[in-house]
Amino acid sequence: MISGSSGAGKSLFLRAIVDLDVNEGEVFFGDIERNVIAAHIWRSLVAFVPAQTGWWADKVGDHFEQSELVDEILLKVGLPLEVFDWQVSRLSSGEMQRLGLVRALALKPKFLLLDEPTSALDKKTTNMIEVLIKEQLDNGVGIIMISHDDEQVKRLANRSFILENGELKPQKSSRGSKKGGRKNG
Repeated sequence: MISGSSGAGKSLFLRAIVDLDVNEGEVFFGDIERNVIAAHIWRSLVAFVPAQTGWWADKVGDHFEQSELVDEILLKVGLPLEVFDWQVSRLSSGEMQRLGLVRALALKPKFLLLDEPTSALDKKTTNMIEVLIKEQLDNGVGIIMISHDDEQVKRLANRSFILENGELKPQKSSRGSKKGGRKNG
């Protein structure tokens, strides 16, 4: 989990990992170096969900290949299957956030980069998303998540960092330091 002040570069950090912006350095997933595989393959292994998701077609369904997996995830995030018939223009910020997460999870990534995935959600829906995030962790998916919610950090993180002056600094109050904390994420 990464936190830090607005403008500290948290989103840019995630964008660099997924190679959306020009950046320097080496990024590996296990023993696979980002620079030696095609971008679309990297992004299927390491999926990025930005705070504000992008939409290129008018209808929600045009952004998805509908499948049982997508239908299952939709229900887990509290959206009806009818969402495929909706116009993107009618979506709330929270609906867009949840659909962005559904889109990423449909790729079955090995690693998720989540940029404030619950910032536009009410408490009940936030709880649904946190359950889904925990499921992903339990299934071995690695996650780097940005959050400004200290309580969310306590609930989800096994390790937490603060980004200050371009440096990631470990925080002492993460779940991983407690007995029984998660081993990945």
